Parts: sequence; structure tokens; C-alpha cells
Amino acid sequence: MADTTGSTEATPVGAADSRPRNSSWRYIGPGIVVAATGVGAGDLVATLIAGSNFGYTLLWAAIIGCLVKISLAEAAGRWHLSTGRTLFDGWASLGRWTTWFFGAYVVVWGFVYGAAAMSSSALPLQALFPNVMDLEWWAIACGLTGLVFVWFNKYAVFEKVMTVLVGVMFVVTVYLAVRVTPNLGDAFAGLLPVLPDEKDSILNTLGLIGGVGGTITLAAYGYWVNAKGWTDTGWMKVMRLDNRVAYITTGIFVVAMLFVGAELLHSANVAIASGDKGLLQLGDILEDEYGTATAKFFLIGFFATSYTSLIGVWHGVSLMFADFVARYRGESAQKGEKVASGARERSWPFRAYLLWLTFPPMVLLFQGQPFRLIILYGVLGAAFLPFLAGTLLWLLNSARTPAPWRNGLLSNAMLTIAGLLFLVLCVKQIWDQPWADFF
Repeated sequence: MADTTGSTEATPVGAADSRPRNSSWRYIGPGIVVAATGVGAGDLVATLIAGSNFGYTLLWAAIIGCLVKISLAEAAGRWHLSTGRTLFDGWASLGRWTTWFFGAYVVVWGFVYGAAAMSSSALPLQALFPNVMDLEWWAIACGLTGLVFVWFNKYAVFEKVMTVLVGVMFVVTVYLAVRVTPNLGDAFAGLLPVLPDEKDSILNTLGLIGGVGGTITLAAYGYWVNAKGWTDTGWMKVMRLDNRVAYITTGIFVVAMLFVGAELLHSANVAIASGDKGLLQLGDILEDEYGTATAKFFLIGFFATSYTSLIGVWHGVSLMFADFVARYRGESAQKGEKVASGARERSWPFRAYLLWLTFPPMVLLFQGQPFRLIILYGVLGAAFLPFLAGTLLWLLNSARTPAPWRNGLLSNAMLTIAGLLFLVLCVKQIWDQPWADFF
């Protein structure tokens, strides 16, 4: 994404600022992490279904989704680097309502997401190793290994493991896209912004745009930037390159799976279920079409996709929760240097949230998901991205941000579009909840 602030030189943040670094591929890291975490099994299924239902018609929407998320992640990273403060510290400066919203969100969302992430990671393992143990126990194993890995490793090791898993995801998705032999003429035609001629096509299109790669992980990006050791404006160009890499990678995953949906499912008029089980159905279809080896290879990619989302959330959202607790306890302004030092990863709130993501959700694996809690989870989850876009607009156009790094016209336009898009999807999500059964 282009420099949207109107600045070409670093601006000091106190005396600790350093000279601008040249953007270089050797620095890339947080972008790989946010791409891996943001693209979960659900995103791949949504894209597959879009390809299955509409062929290549919504290819343009998937690409726009990546551009929208680039603007959000860039804004979060720019706040961290230009102010030296964490995003939660910025939210807290807007009023206590942000603290209450984030507190409710992170508790309810984490409880339900923990069960969903463990189940998603367990599905391909059970398919790869049938008759070894039940799905619930595979899920528990995934949760416990994620807990141990994040608990005992610092960001540098976490990033390296995520990079390896992203490599697996990349090879598998690109291989499948090539294997199904996409119609490149139709694919290029899909770059034209055309809506499918079906009922609710606008909402379906907006849903695809909004669902490409990330929710709270977009806010976690700034924390990973700091954890990498980037804490001042000298790293701004590097962060922007890193962010582009994140969503180019995301775009490749999404486009590849849309190709698979268009060629393998749409052309044969085959429907798959929504949710993670849709990927298991795809595995069966791939086995029928291309043999057992291709199906197993796909399941390995399915596991890499799900497990990167699990450990990414275990790490990134725990960092945010630790920051939230520090601010709530009355500590002084939360600085990026604190995250960069590794102190957050060693703190008791970080590890307490890791435990919250892992153990209480195990109850849901055996007893099912409580109805009212799922409704609250859906509402809070739908409200988070409008909250993120709106607060970033507020923070980056105010005196809280040094003048040279405030939003330019393009950033304001992209964040406004993102906020309106997610607000529409939020209203639809709230409207669709079975409120009559809630009370």
C-alpha cells in the first residue's frame, strides 16, 4: 500500500528514535504471522463456496477484501510505530467504553473461539489418522500442544514455526489451484466488478469481502510488529512492506481456493457444507478425482491452516489481553518497548489468557455450545471490526498521533470503506440472530 500519510521521512518519538531502515525482505515476519493466523479453515470454506456458487464472478471481491485488510493492518502498525504506544493504550485514551467493550469481547470470544479452533485443527488429524481416537481428544491434544508451544517459546521461535506452516499452506493451495487447471480467461473476467444475478448477491459479496483473512488478528498485528523489535518510525517502511507481503500471501490463498471451487465444484454442480466440515468433503472429492495422495496432501494443508490460526490467536490475543490487564491495573502508558522486551510474554495475564483459551473451552467440546453464549459471541465478533476501523480513524486523525504520521486521504477513504462494510455486516449478523429464543 502506498504511503498514505504524506511523509517520506521518519519523525522522532522522543529521543530513542532511530534512522529509517530500508525496506528489505530479510526483515519480513509479522506479516507472515498475521496472514497465517487470519486465514483459517472458515475463510477457505467461504471462498470455496463462493467459487462453487458463482464460479469466478466474485474474484474481484476477494481481492478487494485483501486491500481493505491491508489498510486496517497498516493503520494498526502505524499507530504502534508512530506513537510508541500500544493499540490498547490508544483505545483507553478514547474513553472507558473501549475498555468495557474489549473486556467483554475478549472473554466471551476467547471462550467460544478456543473450542472452535481446537475442533478445526482436530478434523484433518482425525481424517489422516482414522480410528486412533475420537475428535474431542484430537481437539484437546491440539489445544494442549498450542498452549505448551506458546507458553515456553518467545516471539522469534513462534515466527519461525508460523513461517514453516505458511510454507506448507502455500504449497498445498497453489498445487491444488494448478491441479484443477483453472480457466484463465474466465479468471481474468472475474476481475471485473460484477454482481451475481441471484437473491442477496450484494450481501453475499460484502460477506466475502469482509471475510478474507482476519478479525482480532488485524489488531494483533501491531503487537507482533513490536514483538519483532520494531518500536519506532525508523521501521515504518519495513512494516509497510511486511504488511503488503501479508495480504499478497492471503490473496494467493484465497484466489487459489476460489479457483478450486470454480473448477472442481462449480463446473460439476457439487455443493459442500459451510464450516470446517466442508473441507473434509473437499478432501473426499479430491480423492475421487485425483487419488489418495492428493487428498492426504490437502489434509496436511488443512491442518496447517487451522493450527496456525490456533497458535496465532493463542499468542497474539494473549499479548493484547496482557496489555489490557496492565492498563486496567493502572500502569503508566503502555509502550511498544515493553512488548519488544518479551516482558508481556512472561507476564501472568498473558499466561492466564492462554489457560482461558485452552481449558474452559474443552467443556464445549463434549457438551455442545451454549445457545445464549453463541449469540453473544456472534454479536461481539461482528461488532469488533467496525470498532477497530472506527477507533483507528479517530486515533490517526487526532493529536494523539504525530502530525507527519496521521492519515492521508487514501487511508481515510480505505478505513471509512472498511468501517461501513463491517458495519453493514455487523447489522446483518445482529439482525439474523434468533433473539426470540434468547429471552
